[in-house]
Amino acid sequence: MRIVHFLDHVDFRRGGPANAVTTLVRVLNARGHATRLACLSGPDLPASWVTDGGHGTATVLPSIRGRLMTPSALRGLRAWLKDADALHLHGVWEPANLQAAAVARSCGTKVFVSLRGMLDDWCMAQGRLRKRAFLALGGRRMLESAVAVHCTAEAEREQSVKWFPRGRAIVIPNLMDLGPFSTKPDGAAARVAFGLDPAGPPMILFLSRISAKKGIEHLLGALALLARRGLRLRTIIAGTGDPAYEARMRRMADDLGPGMPVSFVGHVGGPLKLSLFAASDLFVLPSSQENFGFAFFEALAAGLPVVTTDLVDTWREIESSGAGFIVTQDAHAVAEAITGALQDRAELAARAARGRAWTLEHLATDRIAARFEAMYGLTR
Repeated sequence: MRIVHFLDHVDFRRGGPANAVTTLVRVLNARGHATRLACLSGPDLPASWVTDGGHGTATVLPSIRGRLMTPSALRGLRAWLKDADALHLHGVWEPANLQAAAVARSCGTKVFVSLRGMLDDWCMAQGRLRKRAFLALGGRRMLESAVAVHCTAEAEREQSVKWFPRGRAIVIPNLMDLGPFSTKPDGAAARVAFGLDPAGPPMILFLSRISAKKGIEHLLGALALLARRGLRLRTIIAGTGDPAYEARMRRMADDLGPGMPVSFVGHVGGPLKLSLFAASDLFVLPSSQENFGFAFFEALAAGLPVVTTDLVDTWREIESSGAGFIVTQDAHAVAEAITGALQDRAELAARAARGRAWTLEHLATDRIAARFEAMYGLTR
C-alpha cells in the first residue's frame, strides 16, 4: 500500500505522537509498503528520510507560523496524495489537518485520523469554546468523513465518539518498536549516570513531559506522606516541559528533606532511558489523562511495574498486564500503592516478569502492524 502520514510537528519532546508516527512509518516500510511522512516542522526526523527533491521518506512542508500550509505546500502534498491509497492524519486541532483532508478528498484518497487523545474528556475541558468552534467549522466533517478514526484504547473511543457521532471509530494500540526490549535492559549505565546505589533505598521513576497534566504533585505529596512514616526512597523525575510548573515541583521536592531525595534530570532517551527503567523499582505517573502513554508500556517491557491513575485511557490494559497498580489521583492513594508494591519484593519481581511477558505478547510489533494494515484496507 501507498500511505502518506501527516503530523504537524515531529518533535519527541512534545510527547508521544512523534514517536508513534515515526515508528509506524518505519515499520510499515519494513513490511513492504510505500509509506511517507509530511510535517510542518521536523527536528526529530531521521536525516536519511529527508531529501530536497521530494522523493524521500519525509518532507517538511512550508507553513504559515507552523499552523497552515502555504500554497506551495499544498501543491507538494497533492503530488504525494494523487497516487496514494491513504492519508493518515495524526491529531485534530491543527488547521493544516483540515487542509490535508481537503486535498485528499479532491484526489479521491482515503482519509484516516488518529485522535491522539485530543477528544478525551479532560482534553475537551481545556479551551472548551475554541475546540467546539473548530469542530463546528470543519473538524467534525473531517472526522465523520474519514474512513476510520483511530483510538488507542477502548476508553478513548468511549469518550470521543460523541464528538463525531456519524463517524467510524476503531481501536488499535499504538505500534511500538519492541526490538530494544527483546533482551531485558540492564541498569548499570543509569546507575553510573545518575549515581544510583543498588544497595540504597528503593528507586521511584517518573518519566514523561513536565506539565500539570502529569500530576507530579500527587507523587511528591505521596513522598511527603511516606517520609513522615519513616520510609526512605530515591526518586528521579525525567523529562522537560513547563518551566513554571517544574519550578513549583522543585520547591515541593526541596521540602521533602534529605531523607527523601528527588532529582530532576531533564530529558532522558535512547539506551540510557531503557537502562533507567531497569535501574528503578517502580514507575509512577499519576497523570490526569493519557490516551496511550508509551512510557507505561516501555516500563512494562523493561520489567518495571507501574503505578498510575484510573484517569488514563489504558488503565485497564495496564492492570491486565499483571504489573499495574491503578489508583485514584490522590497523594494518599499513590502513597498506599507505593507502600503496597514495595512491601513484598518477591511479589513485585513476579509482577515485573508478568508485565514484561504480557507487553511483549500483546503489543508485539508485527501483531499491531497487521491491525493497521487491516484498517488501511477498509472502505466507506
